[in-house]
Amino acid sequence: MNAAELLARCPVVPVVVLDDVAQAVPLGRALLAGGIDVVEVTLRTAAGLDGIRALSALPGLVVGAGSVLLPDQVDRVVAAGARFVVSPGVSRAVLARAAEHGVPALPGVATATDLMAATELGLTDVKFFPAGLLGGPDAIRALAAPFGGVSFLPSGGVSPETMADYLALPEVPAVSGSWMAAPALLRDARWDAVTERSATAIATARGRPERPAPR
Repeated sequence: MNAAELLARCPVVPVVVLDDVAQAVPLGRALLAGGIDVVEVTLRTAAGLDGIRALSALPGLVVGAGSVLLPDQVDRVVAAGARFVVSPGVSRAVLARAAEHGVPALPGVATATDLMAATELGLTDVKFFPAGLLGGPDAIRALAAPFGGVSFLPSGGVSPETMADYLALPEVPAVSGSWMAAPALLRDARWDAVTERSATAIATARGRPERPAPR
């Protein structure tokens, strides 16, 4: 699976920060029940790596690693089962290591200079981060004009209220956000709420009513 196929697979990618690895499997099942089959687990906490390992064991769920900053982190997350990596910025070393492992990488871009660096490295799919602070859909529209063929995954500040505006852009095949798996929901084990938010997000992305799958 390349980056374009990954972004085409699911229009909403949850960004998950795990405080406890025990949250991983019930979270993954709740996301799947809501129609989401791609998830990014960040390395911001000690539970992140083990969470990737646990989630990767769930059939049908494509698990990636977020906040990947260094090449050795690529080695560790791929060994744990990650099938893609996401970074907040463009790192030639991280991209090279991901290519060695044969996993797609989505580096973060914020400026035209970042995009030039990414396209120079042959990338056509990038993360736009932090999208809300950088100007939202209008900023993507402006940046996309001179960079034909580049697809953007907006992240950071994307919400249920703004996601449709991003997805209306032809350059945006998917968005990422944290509201489907907010830390409070994980802490309180509110898995039904995760499923409900996921189903609503998928319905919004696809522009039609949708109910959570039976659990």
